[in-house]
Order: sequence, then C-alpha cells, then structure tokens
Amino acid sequence: MSLRLTPHTRREFLATSGRGLGLVAFAGFAPSFLVQSIKAETPKAEKDRSILVLVQLAGGNDGLNTVVHHENDGYHRLRPNLALRPAAGLLKVDDQISLHPSMGKMHELLKEGKLGVVQNVGYPNPNRSHFRSTEIWETASDSDKVAYDGWVGRYFDADCAGAPGKDPLAIHGGSVLPQSFQSSRNHNIFGLGGGVGRGARKGSKSPSGGKEETELLMDLNAAALPGVDEKDPSDNTHYLRHAMMDALLTESRVAETIAAYKPSVAYPASNLGQSLQRIAALIASGMETRVYYATLGGFDTHANQLGRHAQLLRDLSDSLAAFQADLEKKRLDRQVLTMTFSEFGRTARENSTVGTDHGTAAPLFVMHTGVRQAVTGTPPSLDLKPGQDVTFSTDFRQVYATVLKGFLKSDPAKVLGKAGFKDVGFI
Repeated sequence: MSLRLTPHTRREFLATSGRGLGLVAFAGFAPSFLVQSIKAETPKAEKDRSILVLVQLAGGNDGLNTVVHHENDGYHRLRPNLALRPAAGLLKVDDQISLHPSMGKMHELLKEGKLGVVQNVGYPNPNRSHFRSTEIWETASDSDKVAYDGWVGRYFDADCAGAPGKDPLAIHGGSVLPQSFQSSRNHNIFGLGGGVGRGARKGSKSPSGGKEETELLMDLNAAALPGVDEKDPSDNTHYLRHAMMDALLTESRVAETIAAYKPSVAYPASNLGQSLQRIAALIASGMETRVYYATLGGFDTHANQLGRHAQLLRDLSDSLAAFQADLEKKRLDRQVLTMTFSEFGRTARENSTVGTDHGTAAPLFVMHTGVRQAVTGTPPSLDLKPGQDVTFSTDFRQVYATVLKGFLKSDPAKVLGKAGFKDVGFI
C-alpha cells in the first residue's frame, strides 16, 4: 500500500482536505509546525460551551429580494420586473421591510425573538470576484490586502491553543477546507467529505479506495513508511501517520454518531437540510467541536432569478427552522449561534435577463435563542444614479466582533488584527 501523507502545495491541500478520509487538516507544513507542542493538551470545552454554526450562501445572495424594502420607491424603480410587492405575500417585519414570501419559517423565528437581521453588510472597496470576495470574508482582511489565516483559525490560535485533542475543533461538510479555518498553529479540523455523514455505517466501504476502515487502519499501522524512526516521537512522518490514524478513528466515530441520530423534527431532504441534521447529531453527541460550517450554493442568479431565488430561500428557511427546533427539543439551543454569510449581494438594478449581477452589500442573519434585536444596522440607500450600486453601512467585521466578544467570549482585536469594530448589538 502506497500512501503519501503530506500535500506538496497549498492548492493540493485545499483540494484534498476534507475529502475521502475526512482528513485532519493542518495549517502550515514547516517542520517547526509539525513538532511544536505535540504532547500539549487542548483545553476541554465546558458542557455549556458556545458553538458557532456558519452557513455560507455561495454565489452572492440577492439581499434586496431577501429583506425587501417594499415602501422604498427606489427599489421598485430599479427593479421593474424583479421587485416584490405586498400582494405577492411579503412577510412584514416592520413598516419599511419584509422578508421574501418563501421565508415563512424564518419569519416565525424572527417574531419569536430567535432570529436577527443585520442590514446592508459589506466592506470598503468591494471586490466582485466570487473567489476574492469570499477570501476577504473568510480571512476578515481589508480588500487591498491578502491574508492566509482565516478569522476562525485565528480565533483557535488565540483561544484554543494546543495540539489536536480527541474531538475536532471545527467540522465542515464540503470537499474543500474553508479558508475561514486556516491557521498558523496546528488544530484538529475535520471534513465530512466523500460519504461520511451521509448515512455511512460501520463496516461500510471507505471512500479513500474501497478497503474496509479497519483494514485501512491496519495497513497504516503496519506500513513501513520510509524515513520513519519509530523511537523518535518528533519525527515528522511519524507524527503525520499517527495523525492520519486519529483522523480515521474520528471518521468512524462521526459516521456512527450520525447514522444513529434520531432527530426530534423532520429536516428537509435538501443538501443543506441534511447537513444541518448531521451537525445537530454531532452537537447532541457532546463533541467538543466549537465551529461547524455548511454551504448552500446556487445564488449566482444572473438570469431568470425569481423562481430559483424563491427555491433557495425556502430551503434556507425550512432548514434553519428545523435545526433550531431540533436544538430546542434537546435543550441545546442556547449553546448554539447560527450565522449566514455570502460573498456579496447582487446589483441593485436588475439586468436585461431578469436577473442580477455581482453586487456589493447585503443583509445576513443570526439565529439564536434570545437574539436581542430583530433588526440591526442601517438600511441601504436606493436613491442611486446610473452606474452606482449600494454602499455598505455595516462592516462584516463588526458582525464578527459581535460574535467573538458577545458569544465566544474572545477578544476581537486578537482575531481581527485591530480594535475598533463597533458591536452590532444583536447578542
């Protein structure tokens, strides 16, 4: 059996971490990283630990048709075909704004004080590239600077120092490691990846290459990897091999936990609904994981937006509501805060194909039992001249600072690199 344990490039690492074996992801590959604090123990999280769930709305969500400014003449002028009107079943929040008609369950959560809207979130000098703007959001960097470490990774560096423990600090459900989790120090990051968590059961085929998990573990244990000094615990390859074995054991435990889970409510059969059900299973199991990451894609609505956007928002609404209800029935809801984000909003003006193009700012949502305010932030100005687009009023790093300080009890300046991001006030 031939097994190369170290990726050669960052691109290869991003493409493989979280896929197949549910690999433990390591930020950085220098020898000094691999040997630092190998025997250190990560502080155990308390039973009432705070857990953050990030939901990415990938593609750029159209914020103006999500949180609808139905009384604003500019909204209707800019969108003669896409503008939603009260007669369409808008869900009223206050005298100025409503939620999209597909978001009925999120509307109920808002009325119950479990959902908050943060209006018009963005950043200075916005970038309209999917890749670059996502990178800015995930690293919390200025738009004219490039950062490697993610904002969650820096939170782990600041507050969760130590070598990987029994449970991953973060779990994501995709095939690529979110840049939010990249960090300068070693942390146990787990990707559900190719089949794990989708009903995989004990004895199922490993997605890595067809062997049973136990056989693969035996192969790893017996493999005569070149350059390994079994008597030297600081040997890099020795460290990586044992990290891989730990990852396989974690995968088996995660798969069994998810397969055995009995949710308290019915989740949508969609990818997002099932991702959140898996996250609920892991939270309910008592895992010490602090951050989870799920994705709902498809928001790049350049043409014929109305129907597709309605479907996406219904999926988001139904999935989040099921997740919240499940947590409540298990009395876990006060431990968990769920936050959505998207790399940008859409253009205020509709285009010629009854869609919208890459824009700037948009609202985001926070879900938690006991949200302090249903609506925070200043609404966007829609009195726009030709060629103008929406200007943000809340920096997304203000939202991060609010989550870090008010929920995760972390110093935002240590994570965001500077102080001064004003608390938004939703928690």
